[in-house]
Amino acid sequence: MFILLMGVTGAGKTTVGKLLASSLGWPFYDGDDFHVRTNVSKMSSGIPLTDEDRAPWLAKLSEIIAQHGAEGENGVLACSALKRSYREVLSSAGDVATIYLKAEPELVRQRLRSRRGHYMHAGLFESQFLTLEEPEDAITIPASWSPVRIALSIRSELGI
Repeated sequence: MFILLMGVTGAGKTTVGKLLASSLGWPFYDGDDFHVRTNVSKMSSGIPLTDEDRAPWLAKLSEIIAQHGAEGENGVLACSALKRSYREVLSSAGDVATIYLKAEPELVRQRLRSRRGHYMHAGLFESQFLTLEEPEDAITIPASWSPVRIALSIRSELGI
């Protein structure tokens, strides 16, 4: 199984994902690490990515899910997966449980003000909320909860 932690930038996907993966003894993959250089440059400059920009990125993440699934391995993936079509691409690669870290805009603003060392331009957070298609088939957890509480809730919901 792959656990997909999805949501807007600043929702806590990476923080929760690392904690969750560590507690399960599973590998963690941060979707941000797999963007091509041109995508990173765009986001750093405050330019939102298009579906075309995201296609190779989603293909690479799907490949990771499929490869590990074929080897009988589990994993945790932090990935914005803002649109249903993106989640469908990822889910088609294997057994994926989608966890939606639902964040309110004010929480994201606060977190982005204090975030350092990330290429995502803080000004893009509004475009993320505009792009977001909230999932209907995911486990939804408030991003305002502590990372430990979120990880425990995910484990409880999935029975792992």
